[in-house]
Amino acid sequence: MTTTPVKESSAPVTATRILVLNSGSSSVKYQLLDMRDHSRLAIGLVERIGEQTSRLVHTPLTGDGADKRERTGPIADHDAALKAVAEELATDGLGIDSPELAAIGHRVVHGGLKFTAPTVIDDAVMAEIERLVPVAPLHNPANITGIRTAQALRPDLPQVAVFDTAFHTTMPESAARYAMDVETADTHRIRRYGFHGTSHAYVSREAAKLLGKDPSEVNVIVLHLGNGASASAVRGGQCVDTSMGLTPLEGLVMGTRSGDVDPAVIFHLKRVAGMSTDEIDELLNKKSGLVGLCGDNDMREIRRRIDEGDRRALLAFEIYIHRLKKYIGAYYAVLGRVDAVVFTAGVGENAAPVREAAIAGLEELGLAVDADLNAVRSGEPRLISPEYARVAVAVIPTDEELEIARQTYALVNA
Repeated sequence: MTTTPVKESSAPVTATRILVLNSGSSSVKYQLLDMRDHSRLAIGLVERIGEQTSRLVHTPLTGDGADKRERTGPIADHDAALKAVAEELATDGLGIDSPELAAIGHRVVHGGLKFTAPTVIDDAVMAEIERLVPVAPLHNPANITGIRTAQALRPDLPQVAVFDTAFHTTMPESAARYAMDVETADTHRIRRYGFHGTSHAYVSREAAKLLGKDPSEVNVIVLHLGNGASASAVRGGQCVDTSMGLTPLEGLVMGTRSGDVDPAVIFHLKRVAGMSTDEIDELLNKKSGLVGLCGDNDMREIRRRIDEGDRRALLAFEIYIHRLKKYIGAYYAVLGRVDAVVFTAGVGENAAPVREAAIAGLEELGLAVDADLNAVRSGEPRLISPEYARVAVAVIPTDEELEIARQTYALVNA
């Protein structure tokens, strides 16, 4: 869907702040950024919304230093949560009513095929996001709630949706379609959409910068490894394949998700185990992956158990790495030429053993990891491959909030 920049707004042309909101089913994450220098003015989280044990953690980043504040107690709904956030920001002179706020950028998980870029939200856009709820039942409703609440707080301000799926809409049909009846697939919007798109967009562009090249000149395999995990093949700045599919369940082994399984497993569990659709859904999404294999989804704990000789933890790690290697090899074949393999997100940025094991044995593909470089802990983008390696291996911290802010600011100032 092409977007038309909003011209009518009470925000002055000098407004340079962007508030980024990530609304989950029971949480709101937020950051306030100044786009003149991409600095963060405040960050925070409201969690357990709707419970007696609700918690808001707010950290202003202006002045002499961070002054973290926390409040606990029942926060009834997202409306109350955002009002509480507005109060915290106002305390620091960073209120949502400030004329310096240019727009509010919202993370929206599923944009289908219509939303290929950041989009100013109007009634038609909201209707389409709602229409996509059946393919994102856990995410889009929460995103919609956050948008409506923010609109009520600042009805005069541009609200921009940045979609997790947008970066992957450049995939060719040969990668995006499943090999099933076309009419059935089209009727029910069944295809591979991919997720974590803002992270893959940001990291692939930063990888080109690290190599001193323009994104259009670089082919990159991005490995976003957190509790949720996905891989992408990016050719010349555009995604040509990604591991997640119709939902975030497909692909790599994740913290609680199985990743790739034979679809007949579902039929088998219904017929033989007598499990319901909902029970199978919960099994594959919440009780599988690393937690299903060894009872832990924290890679640090898994590595500790391996060091103590725990064979179940070792097997879980080996299955995780095996799947990762398969996707690296597959995307190498898809791209034909690879300039860099990049690790990002919580596990990718911090788990040196995962990076080492994923690249081990791929020397014939021009890939290698320098043990000393890999052991360095840093929040900066960095190469961990030796100088002689034909393909760079890098660690690049992702910054989805900055990516959302950049896209939002660019759109409202176009």
